[in-house]
Amino acid sequence: MTAQTDQAETKTGRIVISVDAMGGDAGPAAVVAGCDVSARKNPDISFILHGPEDELRALVARRRVLDGRCEIRHATGIVTMDDKPSHIVRNGGETSMWSAIEAVREGRASVTVSCGNTGALMALSTIRLRRLPGVKRPAIAVLYPSSNPQGFNVLLDVGADVRADADDLLRYALMGMSYARNGLDLPRPRVGLLNVGTEEHKGRPELKEAYELIRGQCDTAGFEFTGFVEGGDISGDICDVIVTDGFTGNVAIKTGEGTASLVGNRLREAFHYSPLSRLASLLAYTSLGRLRKKIDPRRVNGGVFLGLNGTVVKSHGAADATGVSAAIKLAAQLAHIQFTDKLAARVAALPAEENT
Repeated sequence: MTAQTDQAETKTGRIVISVDAMGGDAGPAAVVAGCDVSARKNPDISFILHGPEDELRALVARRRVLDGRCEIRHATGIVTMDDKPSHIVRNGGETSMWSAIEAVREGRASVTVSCGNTGALMALSTIRLRRLPGVKRPAIAVLYPSSNPQGFNVLLDVGADVRADADDLLRYALMGMSYARNGLDLPRPRVGLLNVGTEEHKGRPELKEAYELIRGQCDTAGFEFTGFVEGGDISGDICDVIVTDGFTGNVAIKTGEGTASLVGNRLREAFHYSPLSRLASLLAYTSLGRLRKKIDPRRVNGGVFLGLNGTVVKSHGAADATGVSAAIKLAAQLAHIQFTDKLAARVAALPAEENT
């Protein structure tokens, strides 16, 4: 299979997005508001909203742009952030999250978006949509702000599974490469394997084994392998895709979010320190606004579940309308290019002896 396989011709027509309206901290009002923002920007999308019908119908009625573009599927149950995934798998058939995933499984929608419990969403998605052939552990991929020309790097896994053996990391590399090629329009993405150093002799045995497996696939799959990379390279320009296990990736992304929040708070304190500093903030207002847009986590909100027979986008639990809209935009883009089909073809391209 050549690198061009991932960039096949796409279908046209309105994209239907299945939205779990009850997931997230801000409640259904923020989710419906996010749908409204997306609908104004993209006339080619429509929605299936899942949750209590009366409540959702009242919220949609206030948004004129959603008139005729929202179907409401009644679901009484709500998955909370405290619910255990195993409990939801056994007893969550009446929840809005289950209903949202089911719409994709039945072919009524192209992609699911939810702000809800990540563990429950991954468990239900895996059970209802099933894994792609050859994928043992799905992964969650996010776009991480970087100094690369495209402005972002793909980081995976960021929390689908805390474990990953060498074979899993190879599949993460292929899935991340396909995501970068289609999502960031990079014909030949550069893939790096996260480690505690760049030297080949460093790291756990599974990392050394994964190094050889990934290096052996780069020419056939059409990507560049930059070898081991370190934490500082996640936001750098050495590579476009950073591969790691879910434990490390989750710690990395939340550390980044916390650091960005700290820097933002300290900047606000500094600019309010004195009348002169407040004047300086006014002079720097345009530049600071440009910086805020580039690193605002709401504008790059959305982790993509890779390795499933269907596309699922996980929005941040605390997302407001801007964040929900960003996740919907990402979902629509992936649905438009038929990303799941391309990803399935990419994973299936592994040699038979490795495709277990």
